Amino acid sequence: MRPVARTRTIRAGSRTVWELVSNPEHLPRWWPGVQRVEDASRSSWTNVLRSPRGRVVRADFTRVDAEPGRRLVWRQEVEETPFERFLNAATTEITLAPQGSQATRVELCLTQRLRGIGRLGGLLARRAARRQLDEALDGLAYVSEGRTESSVSDGRAESAASEASAEGGDGR
Repeated sequence: MRPVARTRTIRAGSRTVWELVSNPEHLPRWWPGVQRVEDASRSSWTNVLRSPRGRVVRADFTRVDAEPGRRLVWRQEVEETPFERFLNAATTEITLAPQGSQATRVELCLTQRLRGIGRLGGLLARRAARRQLDEALDGLAYVSEGRTESSVSDGRAESAASEASAEGGDGR
């Protein structure tokens, strides 16, 4: 599957944004579906996710590359996990570009190699990836810009729609 990338300018300095994205302990604050992070270090961690049906799922990740303040790449470990049925590999890349002192251009890029019958669902997988990355950017914007959790749940959908139209989000 081709990589899916989403980009947004966040009203926070790149240092603030880097501190959030580079520390796995902060993932529950901004990455969709993450309830908590276990066994976290700078190089690996486990996300505890809750499915829409309420099922708890664990997903292991390894940091594979980092350019401090600028770029971060992590890989989902799929071997011998429930994800192995439909994924060969999944890699997430975050790129930050300062836009003055109080704004940062953030690009999230998800590359997935589907396996088995999952390969037939490429269009659905791309749509789900776009939705996940958009929600991650929404969460990152709210946390970075210092908004409260109640404002996240009250304004996220409206904000996402207005920012997407203003940004002209690319469909990669």
